[in-house]
Amino acid sequence: MLDTVLDTISGPFGRTGLLGLCLVTSVTGGSAAQSVSERFDKRYEMVTMRDGIRLNTEIFVPKNATGPLPIIMERTPYSIRHDDQGFSPSLSTSYKELADDGYIFVFQDIRGKYKSEGQFVMIRPPRSGTEKVDEGTDAYDTIEWLLKNVPGNNGRVGMLGVSYGGWLTMMALVDPHPALRAASPQASPDDMWMGDDFHHNGAFRLSYGFEYVAMLEAGKDNVPFTFDRADTYDWFLRLGGLSNADAKYFKGQRPTWTDFVGKPNFDAFWSRRKVSPYFVTKPVTVPTLTVGGWWDQEDFYGPQTIYAAMEKNDTKGINYIVLGPWNHGGWARGDGANLGPIKFESPTSQYYRQVQAKWFAFWLKDQGKLDLPEALTFRPGANEWERHDSWPPKTGVTAKHLYFQENGRLSFDAPTGPSTRAFDSYVSDPARPVPYRQRPINPLYGGKVGSSWPIWLVDDQRFAHLRPDVLSWETEPLDADVTISGQVFAKLFASSSGTDADWIVKLIDVYPEDYPKDPKLGGYQLMVSNDVFRSRYRKGFDKPIPLVPNQVTEITVDLHGADYAFKPGHKIMVQIQSSWFPLIDRNPQRYVPNIYFAKDADFIPATQRVFRSAQYPSHLDVSVVTK
Repeated sequence: MLDTVLDTISGPFGRTGLLGLCLVTSVTGGSAAQSVSERFDKRYEMVTMRDGIRLNTEIFVPKNATGPLPIIMERTPYSIRHDDQGFSPSLSTSYKELADDGYIFVFQDIRGKYKSEGQFVMIRPPRSGTEKVDEGTDAYDTIEWLLKNVPGNNGRVGMLGVSYGGWLTMMALVDPHPALRAASPQASPDDMWMGDDFHHNGAFRLSYGFEYVAMLEAGKDNVPFTFDRADTYDWFLRLGGLSNADAKYFKGQRPTWTDFVGKPNFDAFWSRRKVSPYFVTKPVTVPTLTVGGWWDQEDFYGPQTIYAAMEKNDTKGINYIVLGPWNHGGWARGDGANLGPIKFESPTSQYYRQVQAKWFAFWLKDQGKLDLPEALTFRPGANEWERHDSWPPKTGVTAKHLYFQENGRLSFDAPTGPSTRAFDSYVSDPARPVPYRQRPINPLYGGKVGSSWPIWLVDDQRFAHLRPDVLSWETEPLDADVTISGQVFAKLFASSSGTDADWIVKLIDVYPEDYPKDPKLGGYQLMVSNDVFRSRYRKGFDKPIPLVPNQVTEITVDLHGADYAFKPGHKIMVQIQSSWFPLIDRNPQRYVPNIYFAKDADFIPATQRVFRSAQYPSHLDVSVVTK
């Protein structure tokens, strides 16, 4: 019941710690909040920024502190809601280990949201030109105020947050306050067009983008959109072209949707909102612990690209990354022993929170020894924590190719034979798109039935396997471990009878049919990595061009990092399809300059071909761990 409630109303850039965890008391009673009230004194403040705008801020000071303490701060657009007694239960749940160590905690509504003054701007970029404020200056000004107005602080501040809160932490690092001594951006988006919340490689994340914008830009409070159908697959299909969203529902009152429509390609607008370029040439001066989850349904791209950008200028060795078997923010709640039906044989989230506590204690209190590798990853399949000197690993791995073969076979051997144009094909029909998860697909937020959105990435893919519009290739059952660790890319040689096409690629672990360890998982098809690429951007994300019908074209799909062990008896599978609805908007498959203005007549069936010959060897590039 608790998970259902959290999944239904949580914040879309994330189920942030405060918004979700503030519900804990309403479900479990007031005991957790009471223990917090006994341990902390709380005060409300409206903290004034440099332009006079005041931000709603809650401050928790331990009652029995024996000396000066560091400050840990989280900023959020999802409300710093508190329980009936006025205390945040996050201090006895997601931040329990930190609270036990002793810190002053500060939570703040960002400008324009809930009780804070000012205008909310979605993913407000760092200031330029005549602009005087941004999220970075608000963090800076808040820290400056806290140091002067909160007695008992030791002059050091740490910041953390999940999702939008992680992005706000990154903004504070663009021009950090000298007292900011440690930061942990967790599930922070990097690029809203390339790989995080709103788009992936130019393909619009329809259901997420629509529902998120409808809710967050409803006003100072977040109000979920009300659907009149239980299955959003049906609702979005009936919606028709994307232009109908504004005409029927938003009426020009959702600025971010207006940006989507007016800026369909990667241009200066999206580039300015990309996080990592701000750190490519900037020395890392604040110890940074980036956190991400292998099955993060919202921001899997950002943590790895942000870490990589910062790593280029980390001359002090203070840039770290942790990647674990979690969905969006899963490390901040529960024990992390499983995700849906997939079990990890240890409490991975609890383990991470101990790592986090020791990390902040080292940098903010000079306590303990920092026994943390450059990259700490959890390897599902083997269900073990791995320590790496770099991410992706530079040693101990060998680059290999997994080739598509005839008769649905997948192999590390390159295709041979006289045929130069061998292929597999299917018809992609926008009127009957492939669902991205088992129907019915309930609303992400605010629905009458709790959404399975937070765990859809571990759904059994057999619902799509053997559909006539989905291709599959798989290995024979493995006779030894095959462990991949590092980046995964799909290199496709493909054609379409249309003039535009989407390519969705899924790397899958197929469990043995007889699986005594957990019989319910017999034959289970678990996605390990996946993504979508929109063909119009194959020559550049800023300059879309149509496909030449039926011409073989090389397409590269970045499936991002993975650290996964395929066990003996399991099989490795790849699935390819051209729709993923309504996660991704329907590609008309007839090229139009702006898909947001596509007419019903533009949506046409197309025959898609994926080639697998010696001349056109479609395959996956993987890094295989060597013993």
